[in-house]
Amino acid sequence: MPQSIHVLYTHIVFSTKERRPMLRAEVQPKLFAYMSTILLNLGCTDVLINGVTDHVHVFCNLTKKHPTAKVMEILKRDSSKWLKREFPDLKIFHWQDGYGLFSVSPTHAEAVKQYIRDQEAHHRKDSFQDELRRILKKHDVTVDERYLWG
Repeated sequence: MPQSIHVLYTHIVFSTKERRPMLRAEVQPKLFAYMSTILLNLGCTDVLINGVTDHVHVFCNLTKKHPTAKVMEILKRDSSKWLKREFPDLKIFHWQDGYGLFSVSPTHAEAVKQYIRDQEAHHRKDSFQDELRRILKKHDVTVDERYLWG
């Protein structure tokens, strides 16, 4: 094949440090737009980001230009720096170290995007912990919860 074809749709979830509710309503649209720009500049496509006060969900087709861990490092580092600069009252803001990254079949991409768009309504009844447990179960991932929430 004379060219490389790369389709890797992903659903990424990560939270604020200690799940502190720091992403206020007025912060979210600006932060999510900035994070989208970071991903697009790295070569990711089909980017959608949404979340609530203590965590975010990202849908994207990951780039083939950079390793996944590097994309996540840049996304979290640069968005954290931007947030502290744009909102000085959030100078203690940090993302949690880890993240969950789950592959998405192209046939399920629209359903995952809709799930991400509906985060506010979804979290009126479900906690972040219950949501992540459900995602892990769906992807047949077993974890020791002693190390999941720290």
